[in-house]
Amino acid sequence: MTPITSIADLQELARRRVPKMFYDYADSGSYTEGTYRDNTDAFGRHKLRQRVAVNIDNRSLKTSMVGREVAMPVALAPVGMTGMQHADGEIAAALAAEAAGVPFTLSTMSVCSIEAVAEATTKPFWFQLYVMRDRGFIEALIKRAYAANCEALVLTLDLQILAQRHKDVKNGLSAPPKPTLANILNVGTKPRWLWNMAQTKNRTFGNIVGHAQGVQDMSSLSDWTSEQFDQSLDWSSIEWVKQRWDRKLILKGINDVEDAKIAADIGADAIIVSNHGGRQLDGAAAPIDLLAKIVDAVGDRIEVHLGSGIRSGQDIFKAIAIGAKSTYIGRAYIYGLGAMGQAGVTAALDVIRKELDVTMALCGESNIKDVGRHNLLDFEDRTNR
Repeated sequence: MTPITSIADLQELARRRVPKMFYDYADSGSYTEGTYRDNTDAFGRHKLRQRVAVNIDNRSLKTSMVGREVAMPVALAPVGMTGMQHADGEIAAALAAEAAGVPFTLSTMSVCSIEAVAEATTKPFWFQLYVMRDRGFIEALIKRAYAANCEALVLTLDLQILAQRHKDVKNGLSAPPKPTLANILNVGTKPRWLWNMAQTKNRTFGNIVGHAQGVQDMSSLSDWTSEQFDQSLDWSSIEWVKQRWDRKLILKGINDVEDAKIAADIGADAIIVSNHGGRQLDGAAAPIDLLAKIVDAVGDRIEVHLGSGIRSGQDIFKAIAIGAKSTYIGRAYIYGLGAMGQAGVTAALDVIRKELDVTMALCGESNIKDVGRHNLLDFEDRTNR
């Protein structure tokens, strides 16, 4: 096989190996997909300041996220239906993250359940929560995450209503795939995926089916989810969650300075500056373009993390330089998972780690904790030029 040199290499492999509806689910944005594309393109607008003749020996990427020591400033973001990219996908990704020394975040809409991931891993992972109308179910879900020793709860705030993703509608997205002629023909061209899926019992939404009232199988899940996303979600809902969760709380989906200030006031441990990977509000600003203002507004009171659009270690370096404490990758590791399972996630993390390390060195830094705006031309203090 051709050597893996970039996330793009893994993306191409995933495109060939994953059924179309699931590849498209990960590789899509809402409506025109303009924000989805801009999230990635925006990193190119920030230019690095190259330095030479600096001692860059004994480099370190180690840092921390909400009190947890991490090998580099990266966590695996929550991604729904990860277990449809590859059999037991959530378990595979969690194991790869554990080996790499970075956090894994399990989605509420995962295929493998909280309990299945906990049984397969040896270190605590994080759990992402949607607040739904059935608060009894959500309260039970929080208790399940607590019992599984999840050390942080990542509360998603930007999915009160689901924006349309045209590809999902056209593909008739479902887990497992609906047995339409188009799906049968497409899945038939993915023998590796089929073989792996045949070996696992995890083929539905493990956190929901059999746990939520009225949802006993896949046939009843679609109606339940369409009704359950809570459009009445407000800041008081976060207080409700905090009363039931006394561990680390991270708020995901902050993409505005005023919302960041409220999040800091409410006592969360961290925020993730994110626009849901361009999958919700098409036309929203790229998070990397808003990061500096948000860091300046609340960075001394709360950890500021960044998600959406990251495809390389260089992207991560730029986010850290602007002021993010750490970052999250979603599609970057999902491509690896679809391409090669756990080994692909490991490959994605290796690619990102090497890119981050080399970028840091060529910018004249040897410790990620020393990286700052002085490493970017657009933020450089002009008196130092």
